[in-house]
Parts: sequence; C-alpha cells; structure tokens
Amino acid sequence: MPYDVEKPDEQWRTELTPGEYVVLRQAGTEPAFTGEYTDTKTQGVYSCRACGAELFTSETKFESHCGWPSFFDPRDTDAVELIEDRTHGMVRTEVRCARCGSHLGHVFAGEGYPTPTDQRYCINSIALRLTPAEG
Repeated sequence: MPYDVEKPDEQWRTELTPGEYVVLRQAGTEPAFTGEYTDTKTQGVYSCRACGAELFTSETKFESHCGWPSFFDPRDTDAVELIEDRTHGMVRTEVRCARCGSHLGHVFAGEGYPTPTDQRYCINSIALRLTPAEG
C-alpha cells in the first residue's frame, strides 16, 4: 500500500535513532516497562515519531499494567492501519501508522479491560511523541 510519507531506507536510518528505527521500520518491540510514556498521565496528543501524524489522545489512554502505553481507541479510525501478524508463532493484529507505514505495536480485543471498545492498543513509547495539551 502506498503511504503519504515514503522515504528511502537510508533516509529513515538518518532521521531516526537506532532504537526508533528498529521499532518503527523493522517492527521491533521496546522492552516492557522501559518506555517514557508507559506511566505518564500528561494530557495531550500522541503522534507518530516518524512522520508526526496524530494517532492517539490522552483521553483514550488507560492503565493496563502490561508494560507499554495502552489506548482503547485511535484518535481517528483512519490514523492507523491494522494488519494480520503471524510472526513468533502467534496470530496478532499489528498497528501501523496509516500515513507512513511505521510499526507502532499491536491491538488486542476481548481481554476484559473496562474500556468502551474492549480493545487494548499496546503501543511502543518509542514510536510516539506526546504533545502536551495547552492550558
């Protein structure tokens, strides 16, 4: 699928830190409980660290105690792309930025969290950038 933001791999490597590159462009995962947004309660908008697209808001962030930031819904349904992921002997749903195709994490459903959507978007902190709300 073509994305609005497409760059050669060499450009992604120079624009992203090595850790960002592994997660965003190679579908890696940061270690649990190490990301800067895992426990943050700051109000604001979470954007894709690779392209700046607005993905999630603090209003949909919740504490799942899974080790990564969790959201129950994207800011806009068109902001993310969901793709079946059969790696590591599992069937999961990968979450990518719909604007640049960067890997963000995975979404899970039916886990019993008390959220309006019964979904948990388990997103790598290193894939996001938080812009605090004004005021």
